[in-house]
Amino acid sequence: MAINWFPGHMHKARKEIKKIMPQMDLIIEVLDARIPFSSENPLVPALRGHTPLLRVLNKRDLADPDVTAQWQPWLEQERGVRTIPLTHKKRNEVLDILDLVREMTPEHDRQKSALRVMILGIPNVGKSTLINTLAGRPIAKTGNEPAVTKAQQTIKLPDNILLYDTPGFLWPKLSPEDCGYRLAITGAIRSAVLDFEDIALFEADYLLEAYPEQVQARYGLDELPADGLALMDAIALKRRFLGRRGRPDLHKVAEVLLNEFRSGTLGRISLETPEMIEQEMRDHEEQTVQTP
Repeated sequence: MAINWFPGHMHKARKEIKKIMPQMDLIIEVLDARIPFSSENPLVPALRGHTPLLRVLNKRDLADPDVTAQWQPWLEQERGVRTIPLTHKKRNEVLDILDLVREMTPEHDRQKSALRVMILGIPNVGKSTLINTLAGRPIAKTGNEPAVTKAQQTIKLPDNILLYDTPGFLWPKLSPEDCGYRLAITGAIRSAVLDFEDIALFEADYLLEAYPEQVQARYGLDELPADGLALMDAIALKRRFLGRRGRPDLHKVAEVLLNEFRSGTLGRISLETPEMIEQEMRDHEEQTVQTP
């Protein structure tokens, strides 16, 4: 199933960002540390030009630390890019962003003019919570559903820094296709447009391959199921999620898998690695060439 979510306000946000980005001295892009590639907006490199870019790997406390360590040098291959992994739950880590902003703009005299910084990111990566911590007061709206921020606003930070907050936006076509699934698993796409069972099946297949021991321990399984569907059936039996005639209630299982991943109950899990993404990109290019 191809997953896409690009409502009208995202199209508007994209146009507004494109208009003011050339005026910025630095850009902060907030990524989800569990899916750094899938949560990186492919429109940003084309829009930013040579403006310095700080990529914040938020929710590091939910991601596999070994995988996050692989992503940092991979993301920093691009000129003028730095990365910082953090959790918005620790204020001191969030405030480290301001130190990096100063370090990345050594030639700007903030006594003469404000340093203009744009912060952006896809829905539900924790951007608004970071902004509130940086500002020291509740300015940006936060919520569990994606796309809470719908309009731009300018926020004054210490040391004469002007922070331009922008609405979270995705892009018209999520590609490679698996990116859409990973975004859905983390909660970046509104639940109303998703098939929960389809998304959870993708998650279950991945967990069996990448984190089998954590899955087995969490759900008390005597042995590993053969595939994702068998895992969902096994969880239904363990949790007694059974419907008519004892059939597994896969919708309830799907909710459990998604919620326990998002909350970190399953453990620190990353849904993609640099090696995996490079292979997906090669496969996607080959398919594109072969398609008439």
